[in-house]
Amino acid sequence: MKNLFIAAAIAALTTSAASADVKVGMITTLSGGGAGLGIDVRDGFMLAMGQSGRDDIEVVIEDDQRKPDIAVQLSDKMIQSERVDVMTGIIWSNLAMAVVPAAVNQGVFYLSPNAGPSPLAGKGCHKNYFNVAWQNDNLHEAAGAHANGVGYENSFIIAPNYPAGIDALTGYKRFFDGELAGEVYTKLGQTDYAAEIAQVRASGADSVFFFLPGGMGISFLKQYADSGVELPVVGPAFSFDQGILQAVGDAALGVVNTSQWNKDIDNPTNAAFVESFQAEYGRLPSLYASQGFDTANLLLSALAMAEPSDADAFREALRAAKFDSTRGEFAFGPNHHPVQSIYAREVIKEGDVYTNKIIGTALENHSDAYAADCKM
Repeated sequence: MKNLFIAAAIAALTTSAASADVKVGMITTLSGGGAGLGIDVRDGFMLAMGQSGRDDIEVVIEDDQRKPDIAVQLSDKMIQSERVDVMTGIIWSNLAMAVVPAAVNQGVFYLSPNAGPSPLAGKGCHKNYFNVAWQNDNLHEAAGAHANGVGYENSFIIAPNYPAGIDALTGYKRFFDGELAGEVYTKLGQTDYAAEIAQVRASGADSVFFFLPGGMGISFLKQYADSGVELPVVGPAFSFDQGILQAVGDAALGVVNTSQWNKDIDNPTNAAFVESFQAEYGRLPSLYASQGFDTANLLLSALAMAEPSDADAFREALRAAKFDSTRGEFAFGPNHHPVQSIYAREVIKEGDVYTNKIIGTALENHSDAYAADCKM
């Protein structure tokens, strides 16, 4: 099944532009560090596109290699040569900041399935930019709220030094009522955390919050588990998501993390998504896959009402968000970022598979802190 689906997707990608009424450009990370995140976004997106049955939409997919300069080159090519109507796919906030402002100012619509840097939610918002996932701070704000609820009073906080890392610690601090035993920014892509763990050990902290997505989180959690430091850990879903947990193993069991999605959210769309994704790809979907799926279905819902060539009507159709989300009810705030509940999840083991279960709601119907600064 998987090979047949991939073959069908490749066939769709090679369809001539003349046969497609709408052209979508996806720039995402498909190789190197963080490739798993981009692959999941791509697979979730293409699953929804395949289920739609539409043959008038061409999707052009390119690998940004997690390099801003490559992403910019690909964006220029898609806009100027491929003449795409809509763009999507970027995982990393530094790449989003390099690509999105120029794209939307050239009249292209951008639907973010992941990166949500604060400038694009506030003063740098744009009428053609829609974030289908979250604003970067949101899941970290929920982690801070959870830490309050369980009585943590002195957290040591860690994130990589790039826009999403800065937003992460800003979000946690915005909601956490306690003191900080330490605040450390690491190198993006770092794999050795001996120095940071030594700082945690000596800090007097009663808890650790970290945002280290992809392979960074795998390395940190394994080293932390081996270190003998037994302080409780809390974090966002990005370091405890489905594609990561199998590599982390027992070191993640029992850890609470925050997410706007999980496979056990009880609605028909989510149940069908989890089942169909697993049947198509032979693995459980991740948070990123759900975001890719929702992004495609938002696009499809808008295309059912208007064409991108009628920019005002298409924009209003996107804003209406008349699609069935894996999260249940879905609505955009005034800055085109979601207003949504964020859950506390606990890492568990189901048979031989590490996964998450929802144990509570950390923030309900939550919007971001930057919407008031957005003037469209």
